[in-house]
Amino acid sequence: MGSKSSIEWTDATWNPVAGCTVLSAGCTNCYAMRMAARLESMGQPKYSGLTRTSGRRKVWTGRVNLDFGSLRAPLSWKKGRMIFVNSMSDLFHENVPAEFIDEVFSVMRGTPQHIYQVLTKRSERLAELSDTIDWPANVWMGVSVESSQVLSRIDDLRSTGAAVKFLSCEPLIGPLDGIALDGMDWVIAGGESGPGARPMQASWVRDVRDACVEAGVPFHFKQWGGVVKSKFGRELDGRTWDELPEQVEALA
Repeated sequence: MGSKSSIEWTDATWNPVAGCTVLSAGCTNCYAMRMAARLESMGQPKYSGLTRTSGRRKVWTGRVNLDFGSLRAPLSWKKGRMIFVNSMSDLFHENVPAEFIDEVFSVMRGTPQHIYQVLTKRSERLAELSDTIDWPANVWMGVSVESSQVLSRIDDLRSTGAAVKFLSCEPLIGPLDGIALDGMDWVIAGGESGPGARPMQASWVRDVRDACVEAGVPFHFKQWGGVVKSKFGRELDGRTWDELPEQVEALA
């Protein structure tokens, strides 16, 4: 139902939804497409029909599967943990009914011992639904911002009622010129990894880091990336950056 995560900024993943659609340039080498295809080949029905072969790689078909069986799994997790919601999908995908999103938020409200990290590229739908959501303090809402072409997602996030707002600048595939961090509580940045990984210029991530320092926003640098990310590590200018929002101490 849930699993421990190797992602540096969370403890576990929870996937009440599986499947997605390629939306922007940041989706091109999405690891979840490869993982979904692998899980389908292993006979897991939750991931059936979610990907197709395009050239030599797997891509989303646009099908989304709702997993009612795992919806209430966090209710049985007594020890508090940081949980990345829908690492294999996007909760605000257009094919996820608003009623199901409400059910996910109901579970998150009912388990205040956990911190939930929800990340979307569908910032317009997030903004549209925000007023209908009863936002609990233990939900961190984030948007993916991979290049300056999608900076508008930050404004959409800023308009929501989320208690904690964060940006995931990963994979960082271009400079974020003009990024404004007012109203943001946390920023993650990192290079792309895995097959076909696009290189990240050091100046791009330094500019994000410097903007965070200037604005007083906690900054987390995940990785330099690359086809084999372990070769390059995650130090930036001689140190690791593992900062978290102040709220983590109150909620953990």
